[in-house]
Amino acid sequence: MNTWINEAVFYHIYPLGFCGAPQYNDNGETINRIKKVIDWIPHLKELSINAIYFGPIFESSEHGYDTKDYVEIDRRLGTKQDFKEVCKVLQDNDIKIVLDGVFNHVGREFWAFKDVQKNGQNSKYCSWFQNLDFTRNSPIGDSFWYEGWHGHYSLVKLNINNPEVIEHILKAVGNWIDEYNIDGIRLDAADDMDKKFFNKLKSYCIDKKENFWLMGEVIHGDYNQWANRGMLDSVTNYECYKGIYSSHNEKNYFEIAYSLNRQFGQGGMYKNLVLYNFVDNHDVNRIGSILKKKEYLYNVYTLLLTIPGVPSIYYGSEWGIQGIHKNDSDAELRACLDLENIEGEYEGLAIHIGKLCKIHRNLKALMYGDFNQVVTKNEQLIYKRVYNNETVYIALNLADKATTLDFYLSNNRVLVDRLNNNQIIKANNNTIKLNVPAYSGCVLEEIEENLGITKE
Repeated sequence: MNTWINEAVFYHIYPLGFCGAPQYNDNGETINRIKKVIDWIPHLKELSINAIYFGPIFESSEHGYDTKDYVEIDRRLGTKQDFKEVCKVLQDNDIKIVLDGVFNHVGREFWAFKDVQKNGQNSKYCSWFQNLDFTRNSPIGDSFWYEGWHGHYSLVKLNINNPEVIEHILKAVGNWIDEYNIDGIRLDAADDMDKKFFNKLKSYCIDKKENFWLMGEVIHGDYNQWANRGMLDSVTNYECYKGIYSSHNEKNYFEIAYSLNRQFGQGGMYKNLVLYNFVDNHDVNRIGSILKKKEYLYNVYTLLLTIPGVPSIYYGSEWGIQGIHKNDSDAELRACLDLENIEGEYEGLAIHIGKLCKIHRNLKALMYGDFNQVVTKNEQLIYKRVYNNETVYIALNLADKATTLDFYLSNNRVLVDRLNNNQIIKANNNTIKLNVPAYSGCVLEEIEENLGITKE
């Protein structure tokens, strides 16, 4: 049972892009680029980040998801010792570490696949790969056919049911835990893998480290299929990812309200799960490039940091930077950034996100609380999070003008707007009349009228 994930705020780094590594691994000189992460720790602390999800870190041919070796650090990023130092400094700063586990497929330069290329049917690793067929050639010139992930023949599908493959993967995961003391793994392409593998992985990881966290990349489907007591702890919440940006672009908060109520409201499908929430990542266009109005960025992040689940900020998007997939390339999504020279359109956005992260970590209701809708309109939304005796209201206005919203509040209670200078709002005849400026929101903690308002 995890005791830390509810209180986590993630920062997602795609290391090869973040560190400015060459696109291709030429098997040449090992260059220590990964220590760049250490330079960013003051920024992470300023944002109140306490967990990092690193994209692929291990030796690969190109983008990290075409693994060559599950143990060696990619030479474009540095050595094992370099990454161990990075992990130690992060841990000394109370920042948890989650690594990408790319176990559904490997690259064509993976050592066992190269043995099959060399020895054909005589290779002892033939059974490591999915649906090998020596009666026909592969589309890219091999003397045998194999299954590529979603038809991508640079990504060779592993036979995840093979006991030797399972043993190899578990041994690698054990090495990650022993060498770097990591706290969890994000399972790439989890919705494409045999679920029986997750039972074995879960059991192994929990034996190694009690509070180890497993999160799967799942695009569609009932998340309970993958996240449950015997398998993974969490999955990527793509439903709310889409709902958050779409509800703003279409001026329709009913869309995200429907998803949140379906997932976390009374009788919600995922009330007992801590889903991984995000508004962009290494595979999708930057949120700053998706929104029709950049003014929506503030409410987008207010939603992200206050809905149920664990929030994740994709590196650089805290400044509203641009990035889209184009010409069959994800390069713009995975840019190398210079901390001293970030060209974001909204300098105040990072400050806003930092406030929200701090508020999230200070209010138990935002980390553990139930979800209840209060007011839903096309351009306005109010919901509340309740945990024990703590209640927090979140109010959002995406209209281009201020609006006044009314809702009920109990006797002898007042609201303190933790997002906006601890402004106090009092009820009149048990009714709150809340004025919310254009393109903005409030995070309102309910307190007794005679209590102080300070919240460190």
